[in-house]
This record gives sequence, structure tokens and C-alpha cells, in this order.
Amino acid sequence: MNTHPHTTHAYDYVIVGGGTAGSVIASRLTEDPDVSAAVVEGGPSDADRPDVLTLRRWTELLGGELDYDYPTTEQPRGNSHIRHSRARVLGGCSSHNTLISFRPLPSDWDEWADAGADGWHASAMDPYFDKLLNHIVPVADEDRNAIARDFVASARTALGVPVIEGFNEKPFHEGAGFFDLAYHPETNKRSSASVAYLHPVMDTRDNLTILLETWAYRLELDGSRARGVHVRGADGTEALLTARREVILCAGAVDTPRLLLLSGIGPGEQLSGLGIPVVHDLPGVGENLLDHPESVIVWETEGPIPDNSAMDSDAGLFVRRDPDSAGPDLMFHFYQVPFTDNPERHGYARPAHGVSMTPNIPKPRSRGRLYLTSADPAVKPALDFRYFTDEEDHDARTLVDGIRIAREVARTEPLAGWLRREVCPGPEITGDEELSAYARSVAHTVYHPAGTCRMGAADDPDAVVDPELRVRGLDGLRIADASVFPTMPAVNPMIGVLMVGEKAAELLGGGAR
Repeated sequence: MNTHPHTTHAYDYVIVGGGTAGSVIASRLTEDPDVSAAVVEGGPSDADRPDVLTLRRWTELLGGELDYDYPTTEQPRGNSHIRHSRARVLGGCSSHNTLISFRPLPSDWDEWADAGADGWHASAMDPYFDKLLNHIVPVADEDRNAIARDFVASARTALGVPVIEGFNEKPFHEGAGFFDLAYHPETNKRSSASVAYLHPVMDTRDNLTILLETWAYRLELDGSRARGVHVRGADGTEALLTARREVILCAGAVDTPRLLLLSGIGPGEQLSGLGIPVVHDLPGVGENLLDHPESVIVWETEGPIPDNSAMDSDAGLFVRRDPDSAGPDLMFHFYQVPFTDNPERHGYARPAHGVSMTPNIPKPRSRGRLYLTSADPAVKPALDFRYFTDEEDHDARTLVDGIRIAREVARTEPLAGWLRREVCPGPEITGDEELSAYARSVAHTVYHPAGTCRMGAADDPDAVVDPELRVRGLDGLRIADASVFPTMPAVNPMIGVLMVGEKAAELLGGGAR
């Protein structure tokens, strides 16, 4: 970053976050050579980094130098040891995750519209999927591990669900199959947001500036208008980046509300208590924290299993237990590894060879909050997901049902022939209360925080952005990332975030008109 302390640099748009949505918006806006945009990215480039670009190496990135690694506050009914990985690299979490790619279900979009996100219903949003530049394909035949194939077959036999080939071809309520991934099978290379949207243009567009390893720590406001953002480079140099048109926050469901709060935009009482001057009292900032928690059941296999795989969790299962549910209400990832990180804390041993099924809550009802504990920008915010605290105990009951259903699949051939024994929770754990206690204590995240700047009707006092993604009560400031989700999609949300980016670019006048 070639700036001097307190210098000012002007652009038409300043985009905070070069992640999943930020990459889309930067690319689309600068298709017009007369529009300039700066992207503020806290991490380095992903270009020429095989540790990032090789999809199967995704677990190496968790907790490492490219991870902001946010802790969870004490969880009275859940696992308090969950670490929330947030990627510190160009491409954001699309450079960090498994790239499991689901078009949000029509019921997910329609739920948003019902929550006050006018214009975000399914028929309006579906066309944005076809605009995506990512290479989204089913797991290739050569990556389809034999035990994963048998998992799919056993799920069909045990549960009577269909086998789905191409989860994005049409809406579904339940089914088992291999996922669609945003990757290039012949090389196992990611087709992340940065690879698809920025790599082809980042060295050729003079109107696109990408500021790497640069941290945005405060917004600059002139009255009710966002004028720009204060940034600090890795070497400590500071600058003000001003936006002639708009500032767009794409820093994700943790760092977007964090930046707003540090800038005095959020719940006034909370900010005053930390000595942060209240610039704009906006009570919804940091509220409505969502996630897709899941638990795990692990089996030891009879011996080593084949090691061909796209990323070790290539197949999954969706179940609709409640026929009145608009979509699936239980989901499983099938891991071709014994996923015992959290069970080991409770004394379970990791088998030398094994597999896991992870019952996941597609439509969680518990809601948490994000808040600051200090006015110091360097202090991480507190993430209180309030896991398993919904009044009807829906979330915990979903995991209990999930363990029972996983056991049904596991005792069905051909998968049963691979399995020697259930390692955890162990076949002796059978009662509802015991299963619930186990499932909650070893629960983990699949890194889907969302909802902390939720979208709603323009007159909704608890909404942070309106359906045009404009921050309520301010001018020149929009948000486009998972923080605007009013509710959690039933499926992995990355494609939804990419589609939010495409829609945001169109709202701003960029991309195909």
C-alpha cells in the first residue's frame, strides 16, 4: 500500500472486504472503464498460493496465519470452545471453505421477502445464479470415493430418499448425493470469488485498485453521509479512502458490524458504555446472529478407505422430517475422515481409520448477538451465538433425530460393510437426554455466521439495511455480505452471498444491465 500517513485517496466506490461478495462487486463495477473502485482487503493475495488454491487443503487454513480465528463466548447449552474461522485472504471465505455450492432454495428467498426484503423473492433472485462466473460442477467421478458412494446408496435404502445428481438443477426437499462444488476437477483448484471475478482482471484494469493487507478501522461520515473509510496498512501507515459515490461494506457477518460499531453506528447504549461517540443509533447492528451448528457421530472403519476425494466431504444427505416444512429440516455432511476434534475433549479417542456423519440444523431457531467489549479496533468482538436456546428446543431435538437417522444409515448395506464400530457417542448412548447432552457438547460450526446487519422493510426499526441494501438512516453506505441475511438459508450460503454480490452490483449500476 503506497500511501503516506493521513493521506487521502479518492475513488468512485470504496469496497471494504475483498471476499465472496466484494470480489463480485469490484469486478462488476469496474467493467465500466469510467468507474473507479478500491477494494480494502485485510489479507494477502491468494494468487500463486497452492495452499489456498488447492481445494483439498482447506483444513490447513483453519486457525493458521490466514484465519482471523474468532472465539465464541461461554455457551450454557452448547460447546464454548468453537473457533469461528474467518478468512484473511483475497477471496474471503470462498478461498477458505469447502466450496460446497447450493443455489438457495425458493423457500429461502421467499422467507426473506416475507420478512420485509421486498424484491428478494425466489423468482426475482433465481436469475442471478445464471450470472455467476464461478465454475460450479458436480463432484467429478474420479473424486467420488467408494465409501461415499456407498453412503449415498445406504441413505436411499434406509430412508427412502431419492439420489440427487445435481443439487442445483431443481429445488429439493430431501435426497442424498454428491455435492456441486465451485472447483476445477482436473486440478482440484478452487473457483473462488477471487479466482472467478478478480484474477482475470486485477492486473489489467487501471480503474481497479486492490489494497492488500490493509485494515479498515473506522468509517468517515459527514453528517449522515458516508464519505469514506480510514485504513491502516501492515506497515502502520494510515490513509483515508474517500468515495465519490458510495462505500460498500463486504467484510462479512463479523467484521461488517464490527466496523459499524467502531464507527459509532449501532445500539447507542452499548456504544456509550464503551466510550464510543454515538454517530447513528441503529439498534439492529450485531443482533440476529445466525449459524448452521452441527454435531458429529464417528465410526471406525475396518481399515483404510480409498483416498480419492475432492475435499473429504463430497457427499451429503437432506431429510424433511416435518412434512409442513418448506424445505429440508435436517442435513448431513459425510466426512471421509474421523472428525473427532471436539469429541476428543470429552475423552473419545480418534480411530486410525474412520468416517463421520454430521447432523446439521438447516433452519436454526436460536438467535445470538455480536457486540464489542472494547473501543480498541484491535480487540476482537464477542460472538454469542446462544446455541440451542430456542424456546421449543427445536435445534437440540434436530441433532438428536440426526444421530438416530445417521445410525439407521450406518447399519444399512453397503455402508455397514465398511464400519467396525461406532466410536462416539457410542452405541450405549440411546436416550434423548443423553444424546442431546452429547450432541450439544461436541457441536461445531460449519462457519456460516450471518444475519448481524439484517435486511428488512425500510420502516423496520430493527433492520440495518433496506431492500436496496442501504444502511437505514445514512446515505452513501450499503452492505452486501452474509450479514444482511434476514434468516438462514437451509443450504450452505456461499452461492447466496455471491448472488447478493451480483444483485448489489446491479443496484449500484454495474454489471449486465
